Amino acid sequence: MPPRFDLQSHSTHSDGVLPAAEVVKRASEVGVELLALSDHDTISGVAEAIDAGERYGVRVVPAVEISAVDADSPTPRELHILGYEIDHTGPPMTERLEEFLADREKRTLRMRDGLRAVGFELDEAEIEQRVAEGKPIGRPHLAAAVLGAPANAQRLKDEQIDDVGSLIRGYLIEGKPAFRLRETPTVAEAIEAIHDARGLAIWAHPFWDIEQDAEVLASIERFRALGIDGVEAFYITHDERQTRLLAARCEADGLLSTGSADYHGPENRLFSEFMAFETYDLEPNLGPIAA
Repeated sequence: MPPRFDLQSHSTHSDGVLPAAEVVKRASEVGVELLALSDHDTISGVAEAIDAGERYGVRVVPAVEISAVDADSPTPRELHILGYEIDHTGPPMTERLEEFLADREKRTLRMRDGLRAVGFELDEAEIEQRVAEGKPIGRPHLAAAVLGAPANAQRLKDEQIDDVGSLIRGYLIEGKPAFRLRETPTVAEAIEAIHDARGLAIWAHPFWDIEQDAEVLASIERFRALGIDGVEAFYITHDERQTRLLAARCEADGLLSTGSADYHGPENRLFSEFMAFETYDLEPNLGPIAA
């Protein structure tokens, strides 16, 4: 049996609300034994998390969640590739993430302009502070900036937007007016960067980004050809049918099958509890991650 695990969590180094050490502390309090701090496009919190894991009795996997463009899909889209057991101190990963993060920031600022174009004002104090500190900015920070501007209050009430998630769903996902696709890295480049850092590349939450079974399965086959090591089959929003489909494909293809509740903080409406995902009595295959 694998240890009690949760292989995605986020801190203030990306779009979580707690410091990395506090994320680890809270995971330990509910019995997590194997945890990944997988901040978006940054590994700046990994060392802090590993140190906290030693204090709280949690093995922390060096990890990152890279946002990547799947330009070869029928509809070009952004997907997330998790990197586990990476060398988080060496140049291969740190230098590539600097490149990826620069594009992420440019894309975020293009979406900021998109929000302005549809008539929103933004309170940009937090965004400016994060940029000055060299921290990533993303959609949650843009959403918070819209929610924090008093001039938007009546419009948001009329549109029944009352938190970061509903603002993102209304304006900042594919097909919505302020969404902008990033330019780099591609899925292939993300996998290559993870492998260059001696890590394992896992496709995160497939059914969060793609609805159709056939397209998910076809994407897995394309990513296998690029060297993907596994799929996040067990995820908080995956239902039993989706989970079983992914687990069966991983087993048939010899891929790892990981899982997470994607913890972002205690007040998040969806991602607020560790290990809040179902395995439906299936056996995850964590491979070297659980070693």
